[in-house]
Amino acid sequence: MKSSRLLSILLLLQTRGRMTAAQLAAELEVSVRTVYRDVEALHTAGVPLYGDAGHRGGYELLAGFRTRLTGLSAGEAEALFLTALPGPAADLGLGPALAGARLKLRAALPPGLRAQADRMSRRFHLDAPGWYAEDDAVPFLPAVAEAVWRGRVLAVRYRRWTEPTDVGRRLEPYGLVLKAGRWYVVAARPGGSGPRTYRVDQILELTVTGEEFDVPDDFDLSAYWQAHQRDFHARLHRGEALVRLSPRGVARLTGAAARAAATTGTDEPDGWTRAVLPVESPDHAHDQFLALGTDVEVLAPDELRTRLAETARAVAERYAAGA
Repeated sequence: MKSSRLLSILLLLQTRGRMTAAQLAAELEVSVRTVYRDVEALHTAGVPLYGDAGHRGGYELLAGFRTRLTGLSAGEAEALFLTALPGPAADLGLGPALAGARLKLRAALPPGLRAQADRMSRRFHLDAPGWYAEDDAVPFLPAVAEAVWRGRVLAVRYRRWTEPTDVGRRLEPYGLVLKAGRWYVVAARPGGSGPRTYRVDQILELTVTGEEFDVPDDFDLSAYWQAHQRDFHARLHRGEALVRLSPRGVARLTGAAARAAATTGTDEPDGWTRAVLPVESPDHAHDQFLALGTDVEVLAPDELRTRLAETARAVAERYAAGA
């Protein structure tokens, strides 16, 4: 374990340059004291590693020093082959590059690791989109990716949900995110208040300008996306509905509704479950509960219960008229 950690310190410093003990400790998930001991062990082994104290201090390898101890463990080789997603790579225009990289990596592995990596590829296949989602047309994705990489401002015509639907925007693209088979670009507007999220498939026209920009040093794409998801879910379910569910109805719930039923549900004498479920909007709640048919009874709010009753009467009258 320690030898693996020492190698990780060497590779981190080799790829990232100067790092503090605190940064190394956070990266390796160990204490700062452990990093101090590991650095001392590297010194003893003759590694040209030096450190500076102070606010701008940290550890750094002597200029020109590079380690050749870059061999992969079995788990690392398997993970690299498992994380390759040919679909998204093709979307970005990197399909041939990914295939070439996999071929070169496979050829460089020792026979034992090569066999394990091949077995991983045969046993696991990653397919990100959902079953019922149509593939989005993203003709501008390679251009967006290039602008992200080169730090170029985009001039786009973008389709949004609110009026006016089609708007012009100048965007500074900070990064790309693939979520459930759909591509999003996180971008700021020049002079704006901060980054926002845009669906790449909703870009109608795009021009990559010659204007350059710099991504703020404190911007973390992963942290931004996690915060964006938390905010999305907080805004998604703004209401609640008190319902009764049959056992079949409980089994048909998914996502947030299923979790709410598990935490708020109470059993009733007739075998049904009374629970408080989150709802997005009156329209969505109406369609959601209507789809459960006779396996649900909405008790509150009264407006939703009344609307469902009106829909049920209209459906009954339509089928009665055709009988």
